Amino acid sequence: MAETAAPELLPGTITEPEEKSKSELEPGYLVICWNDPVNFMHYVTHVFQVVFGWNRKKAEFHMLQVHEQGKSVLARESMEKAEHYVHLLQKYSLHATMERDE
Repeated sequence: MAETAAPELLPGTITEPEEKSKSELEPGYLVICWNDPVNFMHYVTHVFQVVFGWNRKKAEFHMLQVHEQGKSVLARESMEKAEHYVHLLQKYSLHATMERDE
């Protein structure tokens, strides 16, 4: 009987092309809240908690950023989700916009 030669496997690395997730391919959009002289700080904190589901500490951090620095970036989302958040914030009478994240 004839012997069958076993194939030799040489050590090396196999490189597979990395597939980017859909979120990495789509540009992100920043949800920004701007300072205004109308709304009280406690109210802004409450709105951030309701809209984003944040705890009080995180909501207060962003509220203070808005108050002291004039704006705060609240989220980086897809275009549709960013539009949704901006709309919700505006329903609560907050000055919110979105811009493309580069």
